[in-house]
Amino acid sequence: MILVAHQNPIPHFMNFRVSSLTSILLATFILSACSTTPTQEVGHEKTIVNQSGDLSADGRFSQNLSQLLAQLAQKEGIPLSTLESSFSDAKTIPSIRKLVLPPSGSFKKNWAAYRKRFIEPIRLKAGKAFWDQNEVFLNNVAQDSGVPAEVIVAIIGIETIYGRQTGNFRVKDVLSTLAFSYPDTPNKTAREQLFKDQLQDLILLCWSEAGGQLPVKSSPQSINTFRLNACLNQNSSYAGAIGLPQFMPSSIRSFAIDGDGDGHIDLRQSPKDAIASVANFLRKHGWQPGMPIYFPIPESGLEAARVLADGQPQLKYTVQELIEKGVLTKAQGDLQQGGVEPQSKALIVDLPYLDNDGNDQVRYVVGLNNFLSIVQYNRSYFYAQSVAEFAEALGYKNQSAVPLSTDHVTTKNSVMPKTKKLNPKKSKQKS
Repeated sequence: MILVAHQNPIPHFMNFRVSSLTSILLATFILSACSTTPTQEVGHEKTIVNQSGDLSADGRFSQNLSQLLAQLAQKEGIPLSTLESSFSDAKTIPSIRKLVLPPSGSFKKNWAAYRKRFIEPIRLKAGKAFWDQNEVFLNNVAQDSGVPAEVIVAIIGIETIYGRQTGNFRVKDVLSTLAFSYPDTPNKTAREQLFKDQLQDLILLCWSEAGGQLPVKSSPQSINTFRLNACLNQNSSYAGAIGLPQFMPSSIRSFAIDGDGDGHIDLRQSPKDAIASVANFLRKHGWQPGMPIYFPIPESGLEAARVLADGQPQLKYTVQELIEKGVLTKAQGDLQQGGVEPQSKALIVDLPYLDNDGNDQVRYVVGLNNFLSIVQYNRSYFYAQSVAEFAEALGYKNQSAVPLSTDHVTTKNSVMPKTKKLNPKKSKQKS
């Protein structure tokens, strides 16, 4: 789930995913007639038509897309004619090539502006309403996964304001554009490969959603072509992220969960599926139940923190080392006082901003293991710190929760460290 450090969330890629505040809003599709397609088909190939206006670029796009479909069909045994039919109207979207460009050289990161954008009254009010509507389920997921309800609510709120901003780009066009027509940047080759992988994951996801089996067996399979095309044509963000939590196709396949137990995964229409999937993603990326996300740094430790900060999302120091350097206090290395174990690992987080006079300033905090788990969701310090502070605004207690007894239960604002095991259901994605 995640590509690069951006000022704005872009989507869920693999581990370092892009997160965007756009993803999908798709009406429920009614099951259509199924078609039986043989595993191997030989016949006239359908031409993939692109409509970007640049004939030479269109030709390269169509050729590259056709090649990817042929390779995937051969590798997975999916009928090539089915894929060619589904992608016959695929096209590039010139506008998203601009949207994925990095900021200009004169652009300055501004933590204060970023925070103000996401931790604001409208979003917080929507978060409280979302929590009220899903409180029982949220608390059950929090107890089972160890991920606090406030953190789950914060992520969905920052990503899409609980489904209000999920994107209006057709996902197969987005991923095809970025896979074969990524803008000229220094990392163009790596980016295109990432989006090629996401496009393949989308196809495999939609094939399964349509009733197809993977790997495809030699016997004919009955698939629902309406479901297949509905899945490929669903709306997404400008980077291909889907649903309330903005999962990329690879993340849906790896981490999405059927939270409401209806046999399908629907991150667009089912809040329960979205809630359970966010918790599962964080749990699978090392979330430590009952532990804080970050520590503030006392005034006396800011200079030492400045020296240690290197912008690398790696847990390089122990809490004890940071205490000895004056970055943290002794209490922050004491579980009984809401801290963590002294040998717990940490990193220095730098949050640059402009003060009221337009001068460059930096806020520093100490990121802990759970901070890094959120960074896996979106590789951005700004994003992770916003999630933490959004959660705090909802009542999250950013401190260790040491159980008083083995039967201690989850409350609305804290999570018992001892957790049950989540059992993800490998269900089909809902249409």
